[in-house]
Amino acid sequence: MLVLGDAHATTPGRRRALFAAYRAANESVAVQAGDLMYYDLPVQTYFIGGNNEDFDAIDALRNGRVESDDVANATLLNSTAATVDGRRVAGLTGNYAPTQFDKPRAVLRGDRRRHFVRSDVEAVMDLDDIDIFVAHEAPNGLPVDEDYDVGCQHIDDILDALQPSLCLVGHHHQHAECDYGDTHVVGLEPAWESYYVVDPDTLAVTRHDTPPA
Repeated sequence: MLVLGDAHATTPGRRRALFAAYRAANESVAVQAGDLMYYDLPVQTYFIGGNNEDFDAIDALRNGRVESDDVANATLLNSTAATVDGRRVAGLTGNYAPTQFDKPRAVLRGDRRRHFVRSDVEAVMDLDDIDIFVAHEAPNGLPVDEDYDVGCQHIDDILDALQPSLCLVGHHHQHAECDYGDTHVVGLEPAWESYYVVDPDTLAVTRHDTPPA
C-alpha cells in the first residue's frame, strides 16, 4: 500500500507532486496521514484529517454526506477502521488542543473543528484487531526536531490500548522512527519530498523520493 505524509495540496504545484507520488508508487490503495487538503484522488485513499483541511469537506465526510465532483476515492478514518490490503487500519482525525479536548464535538466551530476531543479518542480505543494506526500527533519518543516538546499522551494511550504493529504519524514534515513498546512508529516526510510503501505481509516501511512532477 502507498503511504503519504502531509500533502497541503491547495496549489497546482503541490497537487502535481501529490499525483507524482501516486504515479510513482503505482499502488491500488493508499493511506494518508492528514493535511491532505485535496480530495479528488486517483485511487482509493484512506486518510485522517489534519490541522489544515477544508473543514466543511471533513465534516461532510465525517457525517457521510458528501456528494461532490471535488471528492472521489477519499475515505475519512474518523476514529474508525478499514481493511486495507488485508490489514486493519485505524485513524484518529485531528490534532490535540487541551482547551478543546473535553468539549463535545458539536460545539467546535470554524478552525476549532481541526481538533480531536475525548470522545474521538475513546472511540478509537474501543476498536479491535488493529494492525496500523494513523495519527496527526506523535506519541512520546518520536525524535523530530521542533521548538516544543513533541509527544501526546492521548496517542500513547491509544497505542497502549490497540497495540498495533505500526503507527504512521503526519504533521511534522520529518522522517523519524522509534519504537513505542511493540509498536514501530514512523514519522512521515511530506508528499512533495517522499512517499512510502508498506508491505502488507511484513508491515515493512520503505521510503522513496517523490519524483519531479
